[in-house]
Amino acid sequence: MKTLIFNGSPRVNGDTESLIKIITENINGDYKIVNSYRCNILPCIDCRFCWKNTGCSISDEMQEVYDYIQECDNILIASPIYFSELTGKLLDVGSRLQTYFCAKFFRKEVPIKKGAVILVGGGDGCMDKAYETACTLLHHMNCYNIHEVVSCHNTNNKPAVEEPKTLSGVNSIIRFFNGLY
Repeated sequence: MKTLIFNGSPRVNGDTESLIKIITENINGDYKIVNSYRCNILPCIDCRFCWKNTGCSISDEMQEVYDYIQECDNILIASPIYFSELTGKLLDVGSRLQTYFCAKFFRKEVPIKKGAVILVGGGDGCMDKAYETACTLLHHMNCYNIHEVVSCHNTNNKPAVEEPKTLSGVNSIIRFFNGLY
């Protein structure tokens, strides 16, 4: 079993990474983490290469991610919330998933995978837009079996790993990815 994790956090050892760590320590099989703030992945330039071709015309680390997407069974999107949305760098990486939209609608290629979303942050706790965006990205990668969102929006006051509901949700994602339900 293989799991691909998109990490949208700029903070090393922050709330998002602490929850990702729990998952990577407990899921079966291999995993790959794409750190959107530390990777060499440019945003989509709408060149339309992917309308007729697999992959992307931009040659960067995303080529490895495409290969892993094809091989993996599970995909996790984990991000802090900035202005009720996924982080900008994660959206840049996500824009390169356009090739999967094209695969489905133009090239008629459809692999199916499991997906999950973890959202953390302080602020007003409004996570609906970010969850919708994450689900759109997962759908483009053909994840239609998506675990319910796991969120924590009190990180200004308490670390996410100290929130029982959040930890329960993370453990549920682990069971989901490990095929226990």
